[in-house]
Amino acid sequence: MEHPIEKAIAAAIAYDAGDVKRIQHFLKVHAFARLIGLEEGLDPHMQFVLETAAVVHDIGIHKAEAVYGVNTGKYQEELGPAEAEALLSQLNWPREVIRRVMYLVGHHHTYTNIDGLDYQILIEADFLVNLYEDGEPPAAQKHVYETIFQTETGRRLCRQQFPAVCE
Repeated sequence: MEHPIEKAIAAAIAYDAGDVKRIQHFLKVHAFARLIGLEEGLDPHMQFVLETAAVVHDIGIHKAEAVYGVNTGKYQEELGPAEAEALLSQLNWPREVIRRVMYLVGHHHTYTNIDGLDYQILIEADFLVNLYEDGEPPAAQKHVYETIFQTETGRRLCRQQFPAVCE
């Protein structure tokens, strides 16, 4: 039997069909989120929520581009939760998981009032990927490391990938 997270991954790939950049991005964010969550010892339920949120965290991008002509974080947070709800409801995800994932999708570009380890790890995983994909300069890498990263695993992964954070 197929593990549920693989169902979410397959559904998200189908949702983003033809958009290689978005598919590659969420797969990398999922991989980092999974690793950080496991190393930080999340309970199985929170790990499942985290991994689901990582897969669909940017699901609002296409809708934001269609509605506003841009895909800024604000618009992703505004339009993403409903898209995530629709996709996960089709997969018969538990309602409480969908609600938390919707919250995380609707806040993953908001870096204040982080209210859970799943939220913190999602942000860290997204930054690990974005710092590289966006080609952020060393000063930005160091700033993000110092202001965003809180988990031991996320901090270690950031240091290992971006030596400027250690200067």
